[in-house]
Amino acid sequence: MSMKGGLNRKSKTSSEVPSSSMADIAFLLLIFFMVSTVFQADKERGIEWAQAEATEKIDEKQKNILNIWVEANGDVFINDVQREMSEVRTVVAPLYRNNQSMVISVRSDRNVPYRYIDLVQKELVAAGVVRVVFATELEQSMTRERR
Repeated sequence: MSMKGGLNRKSKTSSEVPSSSMADIAFLLLIFFMVSTVFQADKERGIEWAQAEATEKIDEKQKNILNIWVEANGDVFINDVQREMSEVRTVVAPLYRNNQSMVISVRSDRNVPYRYIDLVQKELVAAGVVRVVFATELEQSMTRERR
């Protein structure tokens, strides 16, 4: 007896990408990015805040607040990066132009000479900034309570 056809097996391989483990991979990537993300935290500065009788809490997202720190010796820090007083305008103007909802928060010790605060104000006016607030002790206590 001879077999004419023999065994004819057809391969059942598929040309599709298996999608059964796609959800697992997506969740693993999500967990990886959540664990490896680093959030910027403001540096704590041991300063004596200016006092105010009344203040208003800034209800803006952190990305819409630009912090300008003024030190007693005239040093200026924009979001924790030291800058020269003359650079305030050139740094702030393009940032403010790209985000009109940005709030500039001027923060300083109570003992900072007014001439430095005045210079920062003049630089902000020259940059075309409209929304400027001054951080106070009352605002800081409101922020700490919320956290």
